[in-house]
Amino acid sequence: MTKLEELKHGKLVAVIRGARPDQIIPIARALKEGGIRTLEITVETPKVCRLIDRVKEEFGDDIIAGAGTVLDPETARAVIMAGAEFIFSPTVNVQTIKMAKRYGVISIPGALTPTEILTAYEHGADIIKVFPADALGVSYFNNLKGPLPHIPLMPTGGVNLDNLASFLRQGPSRRDLVVH
Repeated sequence: MTKLEELKHGKLVAVIRGARPDQIIPIARALKEGGIRTLEITVETPKVCRLIDRVKEEFGDDIIAGAGTVLDPETARAVIMAGAEFIFSPTVNVQTIKMAKRYGVISIPGALTPTEILTAYEHGADIIKVFPADALGVSYFNNLKGPLPHIPLMPTGGVNLDNLASFLRQGPSRRDLVVH
């Protein structure tokens, strides 16, 4: 199974934002024990490259680790060299997508409109995170799947325990749906 297939199969990506560097390994361990194998460490975390490397060292293939809030291709390359297996971006930055693809890493940019979603996909994005998911709701994803059924989407922003089941149960493409 490829990393992309594993990510899709897991259905959830945990975001570690605002944690201190000494908290990352214990958080990753707790997530793994709880059955969540995919985790994103946001790049504003101090020493993020060293932390991604430590997570990969500690957990190997038991955890799929990547970087989030990647705004540019230079940052993408730095975290990829540290071992990031995916790149999350809050926006569609074509050069960041290309950098991820150059190194064979999963690219997941953020988009909202059908035009942004298609643009990201046409430039090589593997999954498009749609933000803010809670403001638009499951019906927005159903509407997007009408003209764009081939593009894997990921609801992001405001997805929580209260609405998670709705996204997983009612999403039109449950096979490809991953929640962030």
